Amino acid sequence: MTVVVITGTGTEVGKTVTTAAVAAAALRAGRSVAVLKAAQTGVGPAEPGDAAEVARLAGAVTAKEVARYPEALAPATAARRSGREPVSPRQVAEAAAALAAEHDLVLVEGAGGLLVRFDEKGGTLADAAERLGAPVLVVASAGLGTLNATELTARELRSRGLDPLGVVVGSWPAEPGLACRCNVADLPEVAGAPLLGALPDGAGALPPAAFRAGAPGWLAPGLHGTWDAEAFTARHAPEPAA
Repeated sequence: MTVVVITGTGTEVGKTVTTAAVAAAALRAGRSVAVLKAAQTGVGPAEPGDAAEVARLAGAVTAKEVARYPEALAPATAARRSGREPVSPRQVAEAAAALAAEHDLVLVEGAGGLLVRFDEKGGTLADAAERLGAPVLVVASAGLGTLNATELTARELRSRGLDPLGVVVGSWPAEPGLACRCNVADLPEVAGAPLLGALPDGAGALPPAAFRAGAPGWLAPGLHGTWDAEAFTARHAPEPAA
């Protein structure tokens, strides 16, 4: 896997922190890593974006953006309102391919969910993944609503001939409720792909050194980690209903 595309089932599900954890674990395993943000929205010209946040948390990664827009909107809308050129799936794929020529691993982070539009032609992160022929890691939330969103994302990937690499829970609560505990077992079933990690709630607020040390323990071996999905699922399994 030279290029991995990372998408979320929606906004604020922990996509950037998960990207940072994957990068940190890969760096710890001795791989060179680049992070590419397909379309950064909601930040000014001199402000750090998601790629910079990944670098802050993970360490020595090459951090790049394809495009940046000031308003926190879907990329196509943000581009139109700013009067700037929209980003296209072709540009994202070409930028990722260029980074892949110089790095062991390139992580392409989307904006929002899989089908958020980049441009007025309807181009999406899914189109970029198709061009790259890259596996797609799905970052999901832990609570109610996540099963539907995760299954829809996985179905869309498969309809395009792309298999989801797996699912990572972007923020696992310290005291998970019944829905979260049930979802641990149900997420891989609805996705048709393995559960590859669960990041603790608040991981992104850790000092970088603590984040880098902890990252491998939040991710499965397929992502250069030591996290055990079977043990995690068994530990959080709810008691049977009366």
